[in-house]
Amino acid sequence: MTAVARAARDDAPGRVSPQPAPVVPGLSHLELLETEAAHIFREVAGEFDRATLLFSGGKDSIVMLHVALKAFAPAPLPFSLLHVDTGHNFPEVIDYRDRIVEKHGLRLDVASVQAYVDDGRLRERPDGTRNPLQTVPLLDAIRDGRYGAVFGGGRRDEEKARAKERVFSLRDEFGAWDPRRQRPELWQLYNGRHEPGEHVRVFPLSNWTELDVWQYIEHEGIELPEIYFAHRREVFRRDGMWLTAGDWGGPRDDEPVTERLIRYRTVGDMSCTGAVDSSASTVAAVIAEIAASRVTERGASRADDRLSEAAMEDRKREGYF
Repeated sequence: MTAVARAARDDAPGRVSPQPAPVVPGLSHLELLETEAAHIFREVAGEFDRATLLFSGGKDSIVMLHVALKAFAPAPLPFSLLHVDTGHNFPEVIDYRDRIVEKHGLRLDVASVQAYVDDGRLRERPDGTRNPLQTVPLLDAIRDGRYGAVFGGGRRDEEKARAKERVFSLRDEFGAWDPRRQRPELWQLYNGRHEPGEHVRVFPLSNWTELDVWQYIEHEGIELPEIYFAHRREVFRRDGMWLTAGDWGGPRDDEPVTERLIRYRTVGDMSCTGAVDSSASTVAAVIAEIAASRVTERGASRADDRLSEAAMEDRKREGYF
């Protein structure tokens, strides 16, 4: 087909030709990532009646909330925050979470794993970790809140299963994820249609990397919990990771406690989140450390991802984020 014929075909009445994504001159890669994330937040606000943002006080949820506040300023945030509290979270992170909620006048709903254990709806695991126990309280909170959309801070560079996600990830009436049901998202067009009982998990940071997150934190001057920076802490060695001692079940008699200079690359349940040896006490030092790293943050410090090759994917199919 000649160029003239192609032009005539594409300009025919009723035919819409695909357009390339707009190029915005003068924007840095961080500004482009922020713009994309803000667009996603606004799309959800315009398309869904009820939405909530998962906020744990971890760096990804902190960045996600920061972008959301900027996306709607000076108006208030048009959705609530939700945290599934395992009861084994780091105290510094919980304190930070509560300070940020109070500072911005936000509504925070907390789904407590401890409450489910206390009334018998969940049973403790032999290994003491409660991270896999978060799924049931999360799904109950989504159902009770009637949320059509739930924002999560997952990034595609974290783990293989998360690399399969779309920005709008459809979940069935049981909260389960099926990769075969995910929809194409060409030209940043997002499909939020879902049946009653289903919901959509939305990942505004999908195209960010760990390095992008930290560079954005530096660029925006965002405050973080202190455990993301080097500090001295009593830890013990298990399965190749430095874990914090606590009521969750560690250490055992054969696991001596030692004081080390460490920091956390990712923050979750104390029973499955390991620290890394580090002297990086500033954001700039952390950025330099990450730039030289060849291991993902979850691969380096999350015990729950080491259970099997498909550990994360199995949990996602059950409703986990």
